[in-house]
Amino acid sequence: MTQAPATGIPAAMWPYHPELLATPVPRYTSYPTAADFGAIDPALLPAAIEGAEGDVSLYVHIPFCERICHYCGCNTGAAGRRQRLESYLSALTAEIGTVAALLPRAARVRRVSFGGGSPNALAPVDFIRLVDRLTVAFRLDAPVFSIELDPRTMTADWAQAIATVGIERASLGVQTFAAHCQRAIGRVQEEDAIVRAVDWLRGAGVTSLNFDLMYGLPGQSGEDLADTLHRTRVLGADRIALFGYAHVPQLIPRQRVIAASALPGQAERFAMAALGFGYLVTHGYVPVGFDHFARPGGDPLARAALEGRLRRNFQGFTDDGAGSLIGLGASAISAFPALLAQNEKNSGRYRMIASQGGMTANTGIVRGREDRARARMIEELLCQGRTQLTPAMLAADDGRLAQYTGLGLAALDGDWLSITPDGLPYARSIAAVFDPFRQKSGRRFSSAV
Repeated sequence: MTQAPATGIPAAMWPYHPELLATPVPRYTSYPTAADFGAIDPALLPAAIEGAEGDVSLYVHIPFCERICHYCGCNTGAAGRRQRLESYLSALTAEIGTVAALLPRAARVRRVSFGGGSPNALAPVDFIRLVDRLTVAFRLDAPVFSIELDPRTMTADWAQAIATVGIERASLGVQTFAAHCQRAIGRVQEEDAIVRAVDWLRGAGVTSLNFDLMYGLPGQSGEDLADTLHRTRVLGADRIALFGYAHVPQLIPRQRVIAASALPGQAERFAMAALGFGYLVTHGYVPVGFDHFARPGGDPLARAALEGRLRRNFQGFTDDGAGSLIGLGASAISAFPALLAQNEKNSGRYRMIASQGGMTANTGIVRGREDRARARMIEELLCQGRTQLTPAMLAADDGRLAQYTGLGLAALDGDWLSITPDGLPYARSIAAVFDPFRQKSGRRFSSAV
């Protein structure tokens, strides 16, 4: 076992094998991943929506922020002129009507998630009108609403809008409380603003509050991370998503202002991940996969993890068991058992097509039987820590699994593959063994830890 070198950060609780972390891997919010999408027949998505049955979830993408952060890899742009937002909302409203007309009446929309960007880049009244349009068009069936929010632009009026809609789950993009790290990533936000946002959201009826946090930021130390985790816990976050910063300036041009020389090294990142995991599980949080955490008892995500019902989709780990997810808005992705389809990414082209009543999905992938089997195995490995391999997968193993089983990071018992406690930070790398796209693609992803 190779030990992480001294970095001023407490020693990792996991064995450190840098050679296994050298290859970047996807976060696997889907399989195949969006990086593997290609052109698709425009008729595929309408047909998939028409064939949807049972519970259906909606994801509504708002690709705008008041201020753009240097690190962000989301498909978002500056909100700018109000006319730009109004034009987008008009096209989104048209798309809602087009899609709702295709969905069978027997399908039940039970969840609606708003993401971005920052949905609170919209005016509160515009957001309420958008929810009204969704409610009427899709005949919502007592849905659970969730929303992503930028605490820098939260207002009392927005809190009132959240209360009016009845949003139960909210996620704040905090990232870090360390001022020097905030400046380095272009996301300066006073702690008072975060505290105020928390108070507003609790007063508005939000019962499940998530904090998005990051490690591996420029200039960040273990002490910075520990301080952020402590402040987050004191503020009563019900959920915490602790992501490693993915520095890919060749794919995300805005990251070029972040100097690679200021970033912690791989060993430091690994130790930070271990520090975060150790802190949170010893302070009352249940681990959800590798990088999510939730308070046990009342939080649905913690219950799903403990009861083996955890799922993974384009919003990350979730307790959503719906078989179909419909994405609305520019770049939003829809997921069905046999199809993944992504809407037009360019906001201008999206507005032009959607406003004329057209379906904007132009890329994606059709998932055959083998793709669905691989998707199941990858999701089960990341969510439950074990999966039953198909005979074809076992027969096709070229020895790559042995590097993990040989080090005690995974265990193979017959056709059952399990990730051991020591192997938790290597989960995505182990999952990548079953991803043939990774064996022939040169595209860079985020660090495995």
